[in-house]
Amino acid sequence: MVDTLKTQIDERGIATVTLFRAEVHNAFNDDLIWELNTTFKKLGEDDSVRAVVLTGAGKSFSAGADLNWMKAAAGYSEQENMRDALRLSEMLASVNSCPKPTIAIVNGAAFGGGVGLVACCDIAIAVDGAKFSLSEVKLGLTPATISPYVVAAIGERAARRYFLTAERLTANEARRIGLVHETAPSLQEAFSLAHIIIKNLLEGAPQAQAEAKRLIATVANKEITETLREDTAKHIAKRRTSAEGTEGLAAFLEKRKPNWSTDV
Repeated sequence: MVDTLKTQIDERGIATVTLFRAEVHNAFNDDLIWELNTTFKKLGEDDSVRAVVLTGAGKSFSAGADLNWMKAAAGYSEQENMRDALRLSEMLASVNSCPKPTIAIVNGAAFGGGVGLVACCDIAIAVDGAKFSLSEVKLGLTPATISPYVVAAIGERAARRYFLTAERLTANEARRIGLVHETAPSLQEAFSLAHIIIKNLLEGAPQAQAEAKRLIATVANKEITETLREDTAKHIAKRRTSAEGTEGLAAFLEKRKPNWSTDV
């Protein structure tokens, strides 16, 4: 199988995952979907990894579905298409649920499933020239598998426009609707901005960050009931008595850095 990803891990435990199909604008095919799924699961289980940066080789972040992949899918039965769609869904879930903080650096076009990848990452930075489009309806399709993540990122109101129009968005518009958090004039400056964010991430406790991600999934869009309040109280009580909780409090009182903090 041809490598469709490149993964590098530096001495701080920062993994940089690069989509490596520049000749087709890093479009999804079976191999890339499989590698993304496998890679994010492995990085999530690796205790030495503190955060993951996701970007694309060449001029694009990801153009979405590969043309040959779509041609093959057009000849599939509904059952075969179901299996194919579930593989894509599993990959997106692996990125979205990765217990490590994830940062997307969008270096160019992000269309269709590429927008889904951005939405699955915790933090997103776009280079000023980046373009975004939920382009599926122009092909007679819908952004179905990416929809839970995109709607969570941009909200129902924005989705009701952009799912239907498939219009292209600038980096600034993507920031305005919440798809990306920051924009940068160049790819180099985007990585410099990511470095600042990573510095902040490395000051946080790894297990606390993983649990904070799960906490968001637990409380998002939920009614504030007595059960929910009790669950959140249990969560913080457990955290306070955890190894990280006791170390963090001790470090604060002793005016020193906790044992997980890394100088960068």
